[in-house]
Order: sequence, then structure tokens, then C-alpha cells
Amino acid sequence: MPDTIEKTDPGIVSPEELVQRAQSLVPMIRDRQAQTESDRRVSAELFGAIRDQEIFKILLPRRYGGFEHGLDTFAEVGIEIARGCGSVGWVNSVTAMYHVFLGMYPEQAQDDVWGEDPGAVVAASFTPTGTVTAVDGGYSLSGKWMFCSGVDNCSWTIVGVTVPPDKDGDPEGKAYALARTADFGMEDNWNVVGLAGTGSKNVMCEDMFIPEHRLLPIEDTMTGKPPGAAVNDGPLYRIPLFAAMSCSLVAPIIGMAQGAIDEFLDLTKGRVTRGAALSKPAPMAALPGIQLKLGEAMAAVDSARLLVDRDLKDIMATVSAGKELTMQQRARNKGDWGYAARLSVQAVDAIFAASGGGGLFRSGRIQRYWRDAHAGSAHISMNWDAVGALYGRVTLGLPPGPAQF
Repeated sequence: MPDTIEKTDPGIVSPEELVQRAQSLVPMIRDRQAQTESDRRVSAELFGAIRDQEIFKILLPRRYGGFEHGLDTFAEVGIEIARGCGSVGWVNSVTAMYHVFLGMYPEQAQDDVWGEDPGAVVAASFTPTGTVTAVDGGYSLSGKWMFCSGVDNCSWTIVGVTVPPDKDGDPEGKAYALARTADFGMEDNWNVVGLAGTGSKNVMCEDMFIPEHRLLPIEDTMTGKPPGAAVNDGPLYRIPLFAAMSCSLVAPIIGMAQGAIDEFLDLTKGRVTRGAALSKPAPMAALPGIQLKLGEAMAAVDSARLLVDRDLKDIMATVSAGKELTMQQRARNKGDWGYAARLSVQAVDAIFAASGGGGLFRSGRIQRYWRDAHAGSAHISMNWDAVGALYGRVTLGLPPGPAQF
């Protein structure tokens, strides 16, 4: 696995150790699945446990004590956390990925957050449903934003905004505004059937002051030369944002599928049929249909993991060599990750079908992995119709269209 940090550097935890730490958290996270779903957010205890194991340092700039490991390490650890709970895994991955995002901001914005608290974690909502207007020293921010996953656990939030043109006839701009979460209002609207524990609530504000250095134009996130690259010289902060962002979605979806397999194995090894269709009770594990469903699910998850890992290693190798990602690479990765999500959903479907009537009870975990994986795959960046078509379109030599990738 490529590693942008020498393993002999003092204070750097190796990728292998971080994976083991993530695995050590899985039983506790799994045991609290029902409570996380009931609370409709990740508890401070669980979020703190992930932070204490230094999981959030994987993509954190070294200037603030981070490790700056590769995206492949990030995804591997994210998969492990999501094995315990889909909601916890989703919040972990998406908020940890925003360390790369914040690392692209001007140095002063980074210091506002991590200079105050190196352990601070950021939530975000990308759709530009807010606006900013220029005022003395910065901007006035107003708007309402949806799907702020993990916002209860994050002291800062980044939101997408529209920037009015400087003069008539110029196009509107798009940018991202950074503000303290406490300065937003919050709408407790997250009542959903899947990923219910992510706390992906609405936030809103009216005429909130934003200093100039906390507004990042969208173009700066796409060039490979954002302001933050002047102080964070590692490859992570030179990867165009949307060329990497979707890996934070597919990793937990793969983890959810693996979690369903784990749970199925625990339940099936000692389970005996009631005999209604077989004339006498028999071990479930001896049924060819059960074996086939399990084999199908495991092969699908293995394929998804290998596909994503290959692409992330390729991104790190390309950018570390000082090269730019090609349009074909970026389209391939988008398509691959959407397909990996599709494979993961197929795996969960196979496990759910093999679980029979026992899998229908809300007290069980397999149905929760099933709901969560379907919910995660509904994200537009994981939508196979969209990303699969993008991959095919670019391969055929056609322009990618309006999709961000």
C-alpha cells in the first residue's frame, strides 16, 4: 500500500496498526447499532472512541499532527468501521474525508479550526443552496442546507454557496463557506428508513458573517493547486476534490455488506432448520442454497474492495509522481466506485434473502445493514445509472457533461 509518510517518522501510526485499531472498535460499535439508530445520530462516546484511536488523523495535515496516509489506507479503515454499523461508518468516512477538503483552504482558515483544536472534525453540505454577499472584511452568509451527516459531532461545517457576479453580465460563482456549527440553526428532520443514525440534518443561517479567508471558490478545489497546497505539500491536497470525494461513500457501503456477511456467519453456523420443507431439521450451513448465497455475497464484496483499492492506489501513485489525473482515470474511478456500491448492495441482498423470516425482525442486525446499504447507494455519486453512463460516455470520446468528477 502506498504511504506518503515514512513509517520511521516519530508519532506516525502505520496503516496496518490503524486497520487493527478500527477492527478493535467493531464489537462496541456493533453492540450499539440499535441505540445509534434510535438516537438518529452517532453518540459522543462512539465518535470519541474513533477519535481516540487516531482514525481521524489518517488524512489530517502533518502540520497539525496528522499522518497524511494514502486514500487506500483511508478506505480500508473506513470499511472496517462500517462493518460495525452503517451509520457510524458513514459518519466516520465522510467527516474524515473533509480533512482533505479543509486542507485546501487558506492557511488562516485551517488555523481557525485545527489551531484551536487539532482534533476538530468538520461536517459539510455541498449543494449551493445558500448565498453570500460581500461585506466589509468578508461575506454575509444566508441559506439552508440538507444532508449534513455527522453535524452533531462536528464543531465546524462547510456549506455550498452561490456568489453573485461582480458586474452585470458575469456568471454567478460557486464556493464553499466555512463556519462554526454552533452559529447555524439546526432542523432535527432526519427521520429516515436507512442510515438513520447519521444525523444528516438540515442547517440554516441568516446574515452570518464569514471572514474572507473562510470562503473557498469551487475552482480552487478542482485545479490541483488550492491555497492550502502552499502549506500542505503532500499529494492529498493536490487531488481535485471530486476526484477523491466519492471514495468516502463507497468505503462504508462495502463495510456494511461485509458487516452483513459477518452477522450471517455468526447466526448460521449453529442454526438448524425447523424442518417444515425438509421433513426433518437440518443444519442451515448444509443447505446448498445457503452456501451459494454466501459465496455470491463474499465474491461481490471481495470484487468491490479490490476495485476500489486498485483505483485509490493509482490516484496516489499518479499525484505523488507530480502528474495530473486524466479525464479517463477520473471517469473510470467514478464508474468503478458506483459499480462497487452496486456489488455491495447485491451482496447484502443475497444475505438478506438467505436469512429467511428470521431476517425480518427489526431487532436483528442484517436488516439494518440491508437498509443502510440501500440508503448509501441512493447517493447521487453512487447512482450506477449516472456514474456508469459517465464512464461509458468519456470512454467513447464524448464530453463528461455537467457531472462533477
